[in-house]
Amino acid sequence: MADIGYISLLLALVASIYSAVSFALGARGKQPRLVASAKNSLLAACGLVSISVGILLYALVTHKFQIEYVASYTSSDLSLAYLLSALWAGNAGSLLFWAWLLSIFATVLLLQKRDLGKNLIPYASSIIMVTQAFFLILLLWVSNPFHTLPFVPAEGMGLNPLLENPGMIVHPPALLAGYVGFTIPFAFAMAALLTRRLGDEWLIVIRRWTLVAWLFLGIGNLIGGWWAYVELGWGGYWAWDPVENASFIPWLTATAFLHSIMMQRRRGMLKVWNMALIIITFSLSILGTFLVRSGVLSSVHTFAESPVLGNLFLAFIGITLFGSLGLLYHRSKELKSEAEMESLVSRESTFLLNNLLLVGAAFATFLGTFFPVISEAVRGTKISVGPPFFNQVNGPIFLAIILLAGICTLIGWRRASIKNLVRNFLGPLVAALILGIVLFVLGIRQWYALIAFVVCGFVLSTILYEWFRGSRARHRMRGDNYLKAFFGLIGANRPRYGGYIVHIGIILIAIGVVGSSLYNVEREITLKPGESMTINNYIITYENITSYDTQSKSVVTTTLSVSNGGELLGRLTPEKYFHRSYEQSVTEVAIRSTLLEDLYVIFIGWEEDGATAFKVIINPLVSWIWIGGGVFILGGLIAFWPERQKLPAPRQDGSEGG
Repeated sequence: MADIGYISLLLALVASIYSAVSFALGARGKQPRLVASAKNSLLAACGLVSISVGILLYALVTHKFQIEYVASYTSSDLSLAYLLSALWAGNAGSLLFWAWLLSIFATVLLLQKRDLGKNLIPYASSIIMVTQAFFLILLLWVSNPFHTLPFVPAEGMGLNPLLENPGMIVHPPALLAGYVGFTIPFAFAMAALLTRRLGDEWLIVIRRWTLVAWLFLGIGNLIGGWWAYVELGWGGYWAWDPVENASFIPWLTATAFLHSIMMQRRRGMLKVWNMALIIITFSLSILGTFLVRSGVLSSVHTFAESPVLGNLFLAFIGITLFGSLGLLYHRSKELKSEAEMESLVSRESTFLLNNLLLVGAAFATFLGTFFPVISEAVRGTKISVGPPFFNQVNGPIFLAIILLAGICTLIGWRRASIKNLVRNFLGPLVAALILGIVLFVLGIRQWYALIAFVVCGFVLSTILYEWFRGSRARHRMRGDNYLKAFFGLIGANRPRYGGYIVHIGIILIAIGVVGSSLYNVEREITLKPGESMTINNYIITYENITSYDTQSKSVVTTTLSVSNGGELLGRLTPEKYFHRSYEQSVTEVAIRSTLLEDLYVIFIGWEEDGATAFKVIINPLVSWIWIGGGVFILGGLIAFWPERQKLPAPRQDGSEGG
């Protein structure tokens, strides 16, 4: 069975290389039969990789422990969901999943029935298949998921206890889908450069591909934050860990790209910038995949260190980055802007500043993440950069980005007059000012929190005001009631209003981050059964400690009652797991969540005399991060959904050729 999986990967590599070469030669030589042969090879490669994935999944589910990967990441007591998720639990499996997703995306791209972009598809497909061939080479000669042991173990190691969480089912595949998804817009960008079809055609084709990759990456980051919050037992949701940063940086540059392509579509501006952004985003996606596997930076998220794998990734990133940027430089004279910035007070200027801030945040995060490597290369000593650096640098940048989202909502294109600015912004500014006064009266005294909440209130007001204006206009023109007009706006322009909903989601997330970062309270205490502690308005009483064993682990459970003002609110049961195959214990936190705050209890340890140590944290407004995440996903899905109206014909620059 393992041999069949390996042979399937080998045949998929042959098919991928043939497809890549045939697409390029067939398109350049205008040989339809060769292009058709390349398409068949692409479909065959997808089928062969799918066979390999199917075989590995079958081996995982049926406990074929002779396969090293199965023995390393599963055990017979794992539930079906975690057996399936073991596919991406290890290095080899996640690389196989990466290659499989890319083959599926390539197949979907090929089977789409569209006239727009058909001249770009052969070149784009060639680039996609080269990328797939690279990952298949890694699977075949560096990280083989079908490597067998000389004996059959009686039992597997099982899944790392930290991975036995629902987040394991969603977080890794979402991140990988985001990374893989950026291959498609990158490939079309390169195809446009190679063919000199440098108008809007490639942008129209890749908008939804970029959006879905960006959305998957955003979902992956959100689920990762939630997973860290409920599983790692430290009270936070984002530690600026290198691997966390590696998935966040391309999300930032992709966000900049999604905003700046509006400028090109609307005004024919930022053409070189857009090409550079998608090149950088794809390269950063490969870099994120590399960081998990290279051992260059230490992280709780990394797989076992593999220098050979890391070197191959670096070579691929270098060839991709410098080759594509070189091609962009060669074509730069054909990518001149069709318009100039007419005024600093315009939507164009806010979009440009938004782009600069997003890329600036990405660069600052990149610099902080790789500073240990840079310092070691220069001074011979690794100097780590902690969360304070990222918070102090990125905090003001993100706040400025949110503010620009509100300004951009109501400011006009080309040139905004003073009269229009006053008319559009007076209401939201007054609403934000009133919010600031109310918050001050309620006791918000930290200036940063006050400014942040006022900015969020201002941006939310601009979005709601814009939505009200659109609904009112639709009500007057069509006679629809306001509710029907409200939802009609979404259907009439899904990208625009989906984007507004995404902005609302970001605002809610920002509110949760500011509240939990600046107003959290924590306390460590040791209690014996029957003793109590007080934190804010909560009285927490330690009741008892119990333990029990399962097939794979020992579990120690503590029970605490929580009351407020003499009223019993419920009981919390923080736990510790001790897995039979792993020395590291796992802390299972207990959380009581409300819209205002989370009561977060961590079980630290216990003594023989019954004294038990706990860490109790009050995290204000954390629930709004997860609520905002849901709104963000909803907005992204609305923006992704196909529009009813036909897209305008793209502008074309230059002529086809290479």
